[in-house]
Amino acid sequence: MRYVCVFCGSSPGARPAYADAARALGSSLVAAGVGLVYGGAQVGLMGIVADTVMSAGGAVVGVIPRSLEEREIAHTGLTELRVVGSMHERKAAMADLADGFIALPGGMGTMEEMFEILTWAQLGMHRKPCGLLEVEGYFAALLAFIDHMVAERFLHPDHRAMLQVDSDPARLLEAFRTYQPIAVAKWIDRGET
Repeated sequence: MRYVCVFCGSSPGARPAYADAARALGSSLVAAGVGLVYGGAQVGLMGIVADTVMSAGGAVVGVIPRSLEEREIAHTGLTELRVVGSMHERKAAMADLADGFIALPGGMGTMEEMFEILTWAQLGMHRKPCGLLEVEGYFAALLAFIDHMVAERFLHPDHRAMLQVDSDPARLLEAFRTYQPIAVAKWIDRGET
């Protein structure tokens, strides 16, 4: 595993634990010899995880759309900063560069990015591990809703199992190393109405 893409907030959030988790993830990436791919900003959790990796000598590739370059305050101290034309290009570039995907706490953009990459995995468009770094129950309600999707037969249990969840970044990265992609049809009740 060469690079992991981290989706996270451009805000630090309400609790110091979120910044602590971003630092812990950055340190764990460097300890595992894994580079960071992320959204290219120097603010919020995005900046914290990038700064942590850079300060420990790791590699960081930021990908930011031109329209957000100034608004999100593009990080100029990275190994590489790629400025792209759109959000679609940003997500495609990050997906191509990464060997796995982790979401830290964040807002709508973080959730949208993670759900898109999970959907791509569900459809067999990639076979890379996807995970959430749980911080003080931040994702608890989301995970309960995903389990509700399974119970209501809108999500296959095997697809739910594609989403790795841990509160320890080193354990999450180890789970990524041993991840075995699941091959199962997307449809639960194909042809039934």
